[in-house]
Amino acid sequence: MQRYSNKIALITGAGSGIGRATAKRLASEGASLMLVDRNEDGLQQTVSELPEGAQVMTRAMDVSVEAEVEQCVADTLANYGRIDVLCNNAGIAGGDYSIAPEQSLETWQKIIAVNLYGVMLFTKYVSRHMQEQNAGAIVNTASVAGIRSGAGGNAYSASKAGVINFTMTSACDLGQWNIRVNAVCPGLVETGMTQPVFDYARANNKEAKLGARCELRRYGRPDEIASAIAFLGSDDASYVTGQALAVDGGNTASLNLPGMKV
Repeated sequence: MQRYSNKIALITGAGSGIGRATAKRLASEGASLMLVDRNEDGLQQTVSELPEGAQVMTRAMDVSVEAEVEQCVADTLANYGRIDVLCNNAGIAGGDYSIAPEQSLETWQKIIAVNLYGVMLFTKYVSRHMQEQNAGAIVNTASVAGIRSGAGGNAYSASKAGVINFTMTSACDLGQWNIRVNAVCPGLVETGMTQPVFDYARANNKEAKLGARCELRRYGRPDEIASAIAFLGSDDASYVTGQALAVDGGNTASLNLPGMKV
């Protein structure tokens, strides 16, 4: 399928994991890309894995810095002339699983800045252009941690719940200009952000437990999340907006209590 022929996609967090998989998927369907990540080496690795002949720009930057976001969007428009799809994928886990009485404000501010403010800022500047062209699709990467507890630390979970709610409110704001806004909520997927979990499980002979509490009894792959993002960003989802799609092997389909599944 070439659903993205003649379309321009801006993808944040494109230097690894789900962002890299999304870049590869959209490029394979014809998209020209602006890839954003704070890790320049990761961006270049992503570029090296794109289909031959793919049109691509890269920008190493911090998605939580407004001036950098504004300039990135302006440069994308100067080079390509338009932005059809925005994938807000950049995010950090923060590595903090402290319980509520032990929370660090500094950690919360860092996680919220990247995971939530970054989404807001790119939406702010890209949607201004999409208003002018009266069309566009925005896909935000949230998490099952934003739907229920147990999938991340307090700050991370709150940031992703914020992404889900912002997805809904901005969809209501922007629908009148034919701009669709949706979110994907991945379950456990092996990426750079979750690698410590996988490394620990493998080092302690617990790999079989990874994803065992999902209905499909396995963890997910970045390309499976990229497939959902590609759908939501395409014209195949032309009547879908304001939705948060869980792509989690059925993890959020049940109470999923400890010891409930064997």
